[in-house]
Amino acid sequence: MTDIRNAGTFQFGSFTVKRLGYGAMQLAGKGVFGPPRDRTEAIAVLREAVESGVDHIDTSDFYGPHVTNQIIREALYPYPDHLVIVTKVGAVRGTDASWKPAFSKDDLTKAVHENLENLGLETLPVVNLRAMFDVHGPAEASIEAPLTALAELQAKGLIRHIGLSNVTPTQIAQGRGITEIVCVQNQYNLAHRSDDALIDELAGAGTAYVPFFPLGGFSPLQSAALTTAAADLGATPLQVALAWLLARSPNILLIPGTSSRPHLRENLAASDLKLPADVLARLDAIGRAG
Repeated sequence: MTDIRNAGTFQFGSFTVKRLGYGAMQLAGKGVFGPPRDRTEAIAVLREAVESGVDHIDTSDFYGPHVTNQIIREALYPYPDHLVIVTKVGAVRGTDASWKPAFSKDDLTKAVHENLENLGLETLPVVNLRAMFDVHGPAEASIEAPLTALAELQAKGLIRHIGLSNVTPTQIAQGRGITEIVCVQNQYNLAHRSDDALIDELAGAGTAYVPFFPLGGFSPLQSAALTTAAADLGATPLQVALAWLLARSPNILLIPGTSSRPHLRENLAASDLKLPADVLARLDAIGRAG
């Protein structure tokens, strides 16, 4: 039986969480917009995740919008004492499912209150400010005004901890001058390793790093190399990619998402997979492949 404690734990602000968590984004409809295809299965996925030991769920009220948070509340409220729900603010959805920046103080205040309402919480454990200067990746610009607005909400007791998403090292340094930053959430995987130095710096500072898109953006050559490694280990490519991330640095917290229970079990089983040194070396080379 899978025991996700094998993945280890990490101190996340005032919380200690297992390093293998769950991302709720796929609980919404196609394009992270509208209701899920199967709400009953979505609820079952969440309940099984928590029953399997998951104590870190990543979400946002702009998933749906409002859909994933409302499903989380229906499935899990009242929440177990050990469960840490992490949400994001900084964007809203257009009626055409577009993603739009929502960085003003009023926007952020509204977003925090909507997260509180839809999750049924009085205080949000962790709120990530999602930078939207470029929807597709980090881009340099000041985060002082929006982060200051979140810090004011934190001082009022509406937020316990603050993190950053889709940000650059310069923005993280700026953020640290405003409030404690407990986590950074950026795209990172075997093929996309531009944050290598940042992960090491954050590890030294005791700050969590939460990568998204563990299989996103692979070239055919890179995918083939990963598939070969997975076949050699009797595992799936996703399990190997997740296991590599767990081995990469102790401050990496994983939030693989799914809307099906079999896929959830596959993801969580990555905690049991130990990668031999020769396989790790082959996987490290994927990021250098053309």
